[in-house]
Amino acid sequence: MIRVFRISTSTALLLLTVFVFQAGIPVGVAQTQKTRAGSGDDDGPLFHEYRAVKIGMTSEEVRKKLSNPNDKSDEQDFFIFSDNESAQVFYDKSKKVFAISVNFLNGARELPTAKGVFGSEIAPKPDGSMYKMVRYPKAGCWVSFSRTAGDSPLTTVTLQKIE
Repeated sequence: MIRVFRISTSTALLLLTVFVFQAGIPVGVAQTQKTRAGSGDDDGPLFHEYRAVKIGMTSEEVRKKLSNPNDKSDEQDFFIFSDNESAQVFYDKSKKVFAISVNFLNGARELPTAKGVFGSEIAPKPDGSMYKMVRYPKAGCWVSFSRTAGDSPLTTVTLQKIE
């Protein structure tokens, strides 16, 4: 089914950037206050929720926490919180969250850092971009952090259930 809706030019450019970027690198977000190296040990991730939304919640629970999505379906909801922050929440066949992907542009209210996501810094690539993914088998999920290069980088954090 194709859905048509009207969005601003800046939102369209953001979405295009996100979709092109995510085609090559999956990404998501969640948060808790632990401290460790974030090397994929058996503990859960530092980021395990986003705005109180967690893996396993129902679509109804998510919509109560985050309000009405800008675009919604049985498979995913898309939320735009500001010009600098948006999120996608993905649902399985039972309408429960299996992945959360959050996008931040410079100027976002709470721009995440690699240290905040994993407990340690990530060395940037020669072009200034960054990427890291860590699997947490005992927690049943993985988390990735990605930041594009340039003066106005896009930061994407993804949290996804391991199937």
